[in-house]
Amino acid sequence: MRWENQSSVSEFLLLGLPIQTEQQGVFFALFLGMYLTTVLGNLLIILLIRLDPRLHTPMYIFLSHLALTDVSFSSVTVPKMLMNIQTQNQSIPYAGCVTQMYFFIFFCCIDNLLLAMMAYDRYVAICHPLHYTIIMREELCMCLLAGSWLFSCAYALTHTILLAQLSFCDDNIILQFFCDLAALLKLSCSDSSINELIIFSAGAAVVIFSLSCILLSYGQIVVSIRRVPSTKGICKALSTCGSHLSVVCLFYGTSTAVYFFSSSGQSHDEDIISSVMYTVVTPMLNPFIYSLRNRDMKLALGSIFRNNNLFVN
Repeated sequence: MRWENQSSVSEFLLLGLPIQTEQQGVFFALFLGMYLTTVLGNLLIILLIRLDPRLHTPMYIFLSHLALTDVSFSSVTVPKMLMNIQTQNQSIPYAGCVTQMYFFIFFCCIDNLLLAMMAYDRYVAICHPLHYTIIMREELCMCLLAGSWLFSCAYALTHTILLAQLSFCDDNIILQFFCDLAALLKLSCSDSSINELIIFSAGAAVVIFSLSCILLSYGQIVVSIRRVPSTKGICKALSTCGSHLSVVCLFYGTSTAVYFFSSSGQSHDEDIISSVMYTVVTPMLNPFIYSLRNRDMKLALGSIFRNNNLFVN
């Protein structure tokens, strides 16, 4: 597909972060540190799950995919933002902007689906512990993961193909530090009603499906605990679900803030801050949440360092 033939605009300008010139060095170091923490923290989670046989369970298989998605999700936007801060060159080619938008939607969709699968896994583990290995068998987990990746690919590709049909005329300034689909549609000088319809219908379907799975799963967990109320059962549920619930609240809380600020006429600076929370801070905090609140992860980390087998395959 020759995207450049669909528009008179050959590049976009990312307005970026509202940073003063004398503050650029500080913010560059800050965001570079956050990005490196995101990459190293999530890769450490993947490595721990790969090396420790005790973590070869559906819950941690889903977690390893979530960690990979977080690394990829952050890598879609942060390196370009860092390069713009350092070089003061805010331009991004048309094809590069569309590509960035594709992968942003792709990994965002996978995040939603993975959180839903992890909630279902916790529901089975707490409400049907005796049948856990039968229900959450390896074949089912692999099908769920493959389906989420394929669906996310098709979902992002749909938005990308529809965007490629639009024309962009004079205005090429994006009021963000990355190529956001909603911002691109605002710049289009052709009819984008179909694009907006797909965003509303398909996007809402993905979010509603994921949130419904999460709420229903935890609703059943609460009902199960109330049937047999005990301190031991409550502690087990909290230790099993605490990390996942924290990540769910962080993910949907920051994404809701992005939607709220974007749709309620808030200032550009507030919109940027909420986007930074969603794209930079959340992927960075996920490894800390799972490592600090999860006993199995801490045991695996301690075991690897004690045995000095960090690079053993």
